[in-house]
Amino acid sequence: MRRFVGIVAVAVALVAAALVPVAADAATHKAAGPTAAELLAKVTSCQQISNGLYKTDSETAATIPVCDKNGAVFWKADMDIDCDGIRTAECNENTDPWYQPDTAFHDSKGQPLNAAQLPYVVMPSESAIWRYHATSGIEGGGVVAIIYNNQVEYAVVGDTGPNKIIGEASYRAGADLGIDPDPSNGGTDSGVTYIVFKGKGAVVSPIEDHAAAITKGEALARQFITNN
Repeated sequence: MRRFVGIVAVAVALVAAALVPVAADAATHKAAGPTAAELLAKVTSCQQISNGLYKTDSETAATIPVCDKNGAVFWKADMDIDCDGIRTAECNENTDPWYQPDTAFHDSKGQPLNAAQLPYVVMPSESAIWRYHATSGIEGGGVVAIIYNNQVEYAVVGDTGPNKIIGEASYRAGADLGIDPDPSNGGTDSGVTYIVFKGKGAVVSPIEDHAAAITKGEALARQFITNN
């Protein structure tokens, strides 16, 4: 009996020792990127780069500017839920009355993005108000830090929408942040900050690699804090 107890004790000790590096790695990863508070402290004032203001919904007044920073632009808005792209159980004509089976940017296989699996942000289509690519150098697949309720979600630029409305992200982005992802009546009316990183260096390849978006996003966010 004592021998059996001794074997169990050794086994438990070995398992515990094996878990230490895993826990250390998880802690290191968790600490790799800036906190929500650190990022929000850098977007308290706005140097407006848009030529006008955006609406958050078609029936609301235009009140949202796009603001310029070193290495990024940002805006503070709501979050509507985008379910466009690959047809899934969560995103289809039955769950979303505005569903479209395509996205502006495609994955590495040339297919529309999967809104139910990939966190992505919808950019307002280019217009006289603001040209996200021509004016600010934002690319499809570029990293976006979405901040909500003291959380940071790293997503990619994945789709475009109406040219006068801003504040929309994919089903997965909403769900990850604890926002109701129902495309018909989910989302949130306020409290969301979007920091979109500029340039080809911000692009995730392949676009559907969310782990790569997190790694690149954490590095870009840390650089953003240093440079602003």
